[in-house]
Amino acid sequence: MLRRLRRTLWSYRSVVLIVVTPLLLLPLLLVVGTKEAECAFVLLLMATFWVTEVIPLSMTAMLPAILFPLFGIMSSSDVAKEYFKDFHFLLVGVICLATSIEKWGLHRRIALRLVTLVGVNPAWLILGFMSGCAFLSMWVQNTSAVTMVMPIVEAVLQQILKANERGSVGEDNPNLQLDDADGHVEEKKETLSEQKLPDVPEETLTDVRIQTASQPAAGEVQKPLNTEKSASKQDRMICKAMCIGVAYSSSIGGISTLPGTSPNLIFSEYINQVYPDCDHINFGNWLLLCLPVSIIMLLLTWMWLYWLFIGSDFKFLCRCGGEQSEKEAAARKVIEEEYRSLGPMSCQEIFTALVFVVMVLLWLTRSPGFMPGWISLFPDHSDFVTEATVALLLGLLFFIVPAHGPSRKYESMISWEEFSVSMPWKVALLVGGGFALAEGTEKSGLSNWVADLLTPLGDLPVLATITITCLIVTTITEVTSNAATITIFLPILSPLAEAIQVNPLYILIPTTLCTSFSFLLPVSNPPNAVVFAYGHISIMDMVKAGLGTNVIGVLAVLLAVATWGVPLFSLDTYPEWAPLLVVNSTAP
Repeated sequence: MLRRLRRTLWSYRSVVLIVVTPLLLLPLLLVVGTKEAECAFVLLLMATFWVTEVIPLSMTAMLPAILFPLFGIMSSSDVAKEYFKDFHFLLVGVICLATSIEKWGLHRRIALRLVTLVGVNPAWLILGFMSGCAFLSMWVQNTSAVTMVMPIVEAVLQQILKANERGSVGEDNPNLQLDDADGHVEEKKETLSEQKLPDVPEETLTDVRIQTASQPAAGEVQKPLNTEKSASKQDRMICKAMCIGVAYSSSIGGISTLPGTSPNLIFSEYINQVYPDCDHINFGNWLLLCLPVSIIMLLLTWMWLYWLFIGSDFKFLCRCGGEQSEKEAAARKVIEEEYRSLGPMSCQEIFTALVFVVMVLLWLTRSPGFMPGWISLFPDHSDFVTEATVALLLGLLFFIVPAHGPSRKYESMISWEEFSVSMPWKVALLVGGGFALAEGTEKSGLSNWVADLLTPLGDLPVLATITITCLIVTTITEVTSNAATITIFLPILSPLAEAIQVNPLYILIPTTLCTSFSFLLPVSNPPNAVVFAYGHISIMDMVKAGLGTNVIGVLAVLLAVATWGVPLFSLDTYPEWAPLLVVNSTAP
């Protein structure tokens, strides 16, 4: 009987948690009863539901629209305004570009070109794929970047493994099929659809349907040709390092730009909403701060993975040229043939690349700071035009410009159906809920109460406070959605910075970056899960590699904000655009 009861409770654990959590938080409403307590009830309830995912994250984000009007914190119309911001326009424009890149195959050309530039030595090959994935993830969602690169990686790995198995260079695999000659593909026992992925809302491009012929369908992974037994230990280690490197590089590259990952966009919109006079957060400044961080992390992570899986012999860094090994020849053959199979750049690829370059240039030159940007051409309403305006304008072109010449029936570069598949609608709702929650904490006075409570942290050195927050966020984001994590912490850390009279950017920027460092587990984020599903790595492989990469990431971020970030964002002074809080020293 007890066993049956335990099984029943476990089966209905989500329902139990949904019912029990509000009951445990009821004292905030019945005993305290203030507006701050009512807002804290909503915040804690949403945080619990986001962490445990007992209901979809996007639906948890709807709770402010229900509870804030009932508690008298905000009217329903005021809450509704928070669910669609400038962030959403920027996201729409970026996803239009990402959809076109993927549809016309520009991503394969970029990735293969970067790989051929570095060479086919295993170490350089790993760096090449990591660089290609990191570059793609700067402009598209991280999961999309991984799903673009992994089919190419898998084809190269199969050639390396076959070369060892046959004792020769191996047969050509011109179509880069990820399965054996019989086309056999079996489902993994734990498919992507069955895994609990805390980060799915952040990277909803996991199930992009515009796939290349060699890409496995969602929920299906390639059986690794039974080469695990015949492959040497070194070959298996190369496979592990390359796969984990691709997964990690997507997150590392994503932090470089504001549209690169959801936490960056959420942070940017939060700053615009809470500190409207802050003009430091723009595409150019963020790139200047985070691109060096991304490069440092990428190189150190590459060396860490090489040392962990392959060995401590780094003499290859000093060697140039030389005779290629059998495996290198096999890898080079498959990469060169795949690149040749792409043929010359199509008109669609050229147009997509042109829009991409123009979009980046307009973002960089809108208001660079050291010189007047093109926004100065509109002196009367220069504050009205943002990066979102640029992204939306250029994204609209993909629905207007014909994909083919006049000899064929009119078809735009992308269709609404293709865009809808790629658009992370769940992220849009999740972020809207976070903005509503942030506004509610301000209106209810909860942010000031938190500031009073956290004032004692002002006795610590600023760098120590930042380090503590980075470590906390890095730990929590391993089991929680990146977007949900930053949404929870922004309204908490912002009043903390105001209470201890520290530039809010000094705490919020490194916290935002560390939110993307979910490297430990396959379920930490979708890129990890996608790579894990290919079957080359184990959970312990990812845990060991992730611990070192987390340390590298936190140290790189601390280095950035303590050095070149200080003059870039004036982090050493308390800004005029942040409010001066009068802390109540008599508060209990």
